[in-house]
Amino acid sequence: MKLKCPSKAACTTVTVAVLLVATTIFAQQLGRPTAEDATTARLVCSMISRYHINHGEIDDSVSPRLLDQYIEMLDPQKVYFLKQDIDEFSRLKTQLDDLIKQGDVNFAYDVFDIYRRRFDSRIDHVHKLIDMEHDFTVDEELNTDADAIPWAASDAELNERWRKRVKFDILNRTLDKDEKIEEVRDRLHKRYNTLLRSIHDTESSEVLEMFLSALTHCFDPHSSYMSPQTLEEFRISMQLSLDGIGAALRSEDGNTFIASVVKGGAAHKDGRLEVGDQITAVAQETGDFVDIVEMKLSKVVRLIRGERGSKVRLQVVKADTNESVVYEMIRRKIELSESAVKGEIIETTDRLGRKARIGVINIPSFYRDFNGAEKGIEDFKSTARDLQDVLVDFRRQGGVEGIVIDLRYNGGGALSEAIEVTGLFIDQGPVVQVKEPGSKVKTYSDDIEGAFNEPLIVVCNRMSASASEIFAGAIKDYGRGIVIGDMTTHGKGTVQNVMPVSSQLFSSFFKPQDRGALKLTINQFYRVNGDSTQNLGVKSDIVLPSLLDHMDIGESSLDNALAFDQIAEAEHTSLAYVNADVVSRLKKQSANRIAKNEEFKKIQEEVADYVERKNRKAIPLNAEKLRAERALDEKKDNKVEDDAEDEKENGPVLPVTAYNDEVLNIAVDYVELLRGAVTAQVE
Repeated sequence: MKLKCPSKAACTTVTVAVLLVATTIFAQQLGRPTAEDATTARLVCSMISRYHINHGEIDDSVSPRLLDQYIEMLDPQKVYFLKQDIDEFSRLKTQLDDLIKQGDVNFAYDVFDIYRRRFDSRIDHVHKLIDMEHDFTVDEELNTDADAIPWAASDAELNERWRKRVKFDILNRTLDKDEKIEEVRDRLHKRYNTLLRSIHDTESSEVLEMFLSALTHCFDPHSSYMSPQTLEEFRISMQLSLDGIGAALRSEDGNTFIASVVKGGAAHKDGRLEVGDQITAVAQETGDFVDIVEMKLSKVVRLIRGERGSKVRLQVVKADTNESVVYEMIRRKIELSESAVKGEIIETTDRLGRKARIGVINIPSFYRDFNGAEKGIEDFKSTARDLQDVLVDFRRQGGVEGIVIDLRYNGGGALSEAIEVTGLFIDQGPVVQVKEPGSKVKTYSDDIEGAFNEPLIVVCNRMSASASEIFAGAIKDYGRGIVIGDMTTHGKGTVQNVMPVSSQLFSSFFKPQDRGALKLTINQFYRVNGDSTQNLGVKSDIVLPSLLDHMDIGESSLDNALAFDQIAEAEHTSLAYVNADVVSRLKKQSANRIAKNEEFKKIQEEVADYVERKNRKAIPLNAEKLRAERALDEKKDNKVEDDAEDEKENGPVLPVTAYNDEVLNIAVDYVELLRGAVTAQVE
């Protein structure tokens, strides 16, 4: 059917009409965009063009990428939309730029409405597939490479894709989890019902957030639009505190349960709310209760959070007695200490058979309470402050011979914190160079003398990014310490600024605004030696075997990532902690230990197997073939989970594993080499 579009607005209307006629499943339609949404879209477009590091113009070259980005956000596996949907959406692929600059975001809502209708239709069919009998002796495969398959041309083709997906779900759980088929079916019914509820609970603000973020992702993968709700979550993550009752919630089959109680929070001090209790309704100090059964968890959280000192009432079904009770609690400030810097001194004699005192510190993120700092609050949360407290405590305990800074899984944070943390270990000097829009380069320096001079080991992996890379790069460039871990870090060498979506930029970038905020890439940072960390990351001096190192999770694997480049080196003083001979000897000693270690041999076998199979494009749906692969996959998955589990807050800072013990061995080697060098100089 040919569509004639006398105008862009008319084309939008006709397209939507055709899509609605083509759809037979009708659900409650999403709320339409408001005048405020239109203003937000126009402001976001203006801010991107004005402040993004590349001053990106929103033009016809961006329009088709915006279309692709948004569709991929909704249906990355090509299992909901039909080819006819994509064809209709594509009629506007060269006009979306003009529409969004005018504030017209109807397209986003229209597409999401079609997505939701397609979702309803698919899930209805999925429930039938879950209950049907499947033949697991047939040699067939599930294609996992969405890029290699076209959009389905018919419902029948989509049904066949879903038949294989459901067959895999059933086979996978019966093989890996050893569950009975009735249990598997029940679990899958619940899973897809939960997904259905989540889609239908999507708010208009979330659709706008997805669409505007799809636009920002056309320029780089780290720029995004944040709705007011997302902005609030971001603020909490940076200041490590919030006001509420101090309980983590989980959602299961549409019900909200207490997952954990935060020590020191209102619920902990009250003592009545327990893990496993179900919250069925929430009310403020006055007013009626709001039923939260079937409510999206993010909405439940917003109901319970509130101003410090205010009251909230919870209707609770007790886990042990099924009794329904009402608890009234006063909201308190909750310190999220599990995400803060932690340290411990490890006496290595018993663990390694070698005598040394090594201080180990885990930095999970480079957090900073910007609101608290701006208001002049004396004890505002700060990574550098917390790290200094740990280092001072080490000295109170008699000191350490070496320090290990663990930055694995640290995705970054505040630039100012990376600079201040680096300043604890170097004397005054440049820490990072930042290229601003227009190619102007500004050098950020530490202006205090370093207070801690113990030999330093920095541990990174492919998940160490941004601020972590600034710190690790500076330590390398100054020759202040050794970087060990994966072959390189994540490779995120860009700086994002959080700007309220407004016609004017206010001084407080973290003050919630009605229109949310734009997290925009405005700078690119460079090491002291002039290298960007963008794409290439910070290479380790000593590489330890790691499965994570071979996964496609670095910056270079992201769409629209900015390229690596170089600028002039900043003038700085090299320190005497590292030289080529020291690194060579440490690498040799480590390699000798790893070659003899059975646990590392297993890791290397898993890596070899993973590398061999990671490019496969299909999964067998034959039980015997999948069983053989699942045995290997379980090793891989458990290893990655174990590595992540090592970093959790409730255990020791550096749990006993072959990998962590090798980190300690390298630290002891390093201490002994430096001690020997000093002794030789004295003699």
